Amino acid sequence: MPDALGWRCKFAVVAPSTNTIVQPDMEAFRPEGVTNHFGRIYVPNMPVHNDDDFVALVEAIGATLNDAVERCMTCAPDYLIMGMSALMFWDGRAASERRMEELADFAGVRVSAGSFACEAALNLTGAKRIAVISPYQPVSDREVTRFFQDCGFEVRKFHGLRCDSPVAIAQVQPETLGGHLRALDDDSIDAWVQVGTNLSMVALGREVEAELGKPVITINSATYWHALRAMGIDDQFDGHGWLFKDH
Repeated sequence: MPDALGWRCKFAVVAPSTNTIVQPDMEAFRPEGVTNHFGRIYVPNMPVHNDDDFVALVEAIGATLNDAVERCMTCAPDYLIMGMSALMFWDGRAASERRMEELADFAGVRVSAGSFACEAALNLTGAKRIAVISPYQPVSDREVTRFFQDCGFEVRKFHGLRCDSPVAIAQVQPETLGGHLRALDDDSIDAWVQVGTNLSMVALGREVEAELGKPVITINSATYWHALRAMGIDDQFDGHGWLFKDH
């Protein structure tokens, strides 16, 4: 018997406890008959001032990820969405794919993650030369670059915001992000990609696309779109960017 509200699909979504953007973003994307059920990965709001600090943050996320997934699975969801991104870029595409397979085996359902969702979205655009914006430290920016290079894209430009704590990521304002996106634009890039699920970029992405005429792949939009399509939910709707409207 189907769920009374999630009669089309129940998504489990896991995100760090410090993340305040991914939940409202994904609630806004949710079509009728689909419900989101959030599990929090415990992460302290630790200082992140350098590469060592960032590696410690990624390790903290990895240490309690399965606990959060296990709690989510008690509501019998149909599909799992990763509401965090850094870990799912780590060590290149092949290693990330193995990590996804292990997570799907553990959860017992299929999984969408931002890394592979961004790859799928970029493939729809035909873009090969990309600019990336991230909230991370250099060690993670190198991992993101490696992942996209493994996927066959040229990372022509990269702007890392070097946010100094997990909570600080959500405090970056749209006008700041917009300035960075516009500064990255020139004829050498075909598209922008934003990583880091705690950056608020969905509305800004639509604005910059309309202004500059190039696609902006925002990670929360791409991940939720990828999960909907994986579940065979093909609703197309306006208000949240070209992926939901056209694909």
